[in-house]
Amino acid sequence: MKRIYFILTYSGTVLGRIIRFKTRRFYTHVSISLDEDLEKMYSFGRINPYNCFVGGFVHERQNLGFFKRFKNTKAMICYIQITDYQYEKLEQQIKLFEENKAKYKFNTLGLIYIFFNKKIHRNNYFYCAEFIKHILEKSNININLPDMPKPENFEKLKNSKIIYTGIFNNYRYQELGQKVT
Repeated sequence: MKRIYFILTYSGTVLGRIIRFKTRRFYTHVSISLDEDLEKMYSFGRINPYNCFVGGFVHERQNLGFFKRFKNTKAMICYIQITDYQYEKLEQQIKLFEENKAKYKFNTLGLIYIFFNKKIHRNNYFYCAEFIKHILEKSNININLPDMPKPENFEKLKNSKIIYTGIFNNYRYQELGQKVT
């Protein structure tokens, strides 16, 4: 058995505040990681931390890029256990996105539609929760996400365990002997 991690965050950006206002939920973004140290997290979001208009498939890292710019981002980190086979399939799915990331775009239209409880499917376009649902399904990991997934759907997954809540950049820095900068 292996663990995969879901990182729910709220950074306080304009888009984050709009999503929070509309959903009435605290967390507005979700990422996935295959390791507890969160060395690499994957999602759909800003490609450049200073430009909210250009988004796509991103590698996110604690204390770097977006999370360096938005140091006070709040987070909840949880994990679920999956089989070794599912883990390998998930790694393959992420590798496909990495190798072809230029063809994938941020699904701004899908994000707008979800505010009105309408679904729109666009090939190769994803927002954060939609991407994670996609790669989980392709990896035969069924966690019963709705057709229009939202970050809030990852807050209380069946059989998940919360391991951290607080300022994201403080996650594990004491344990790992790292200093927050």
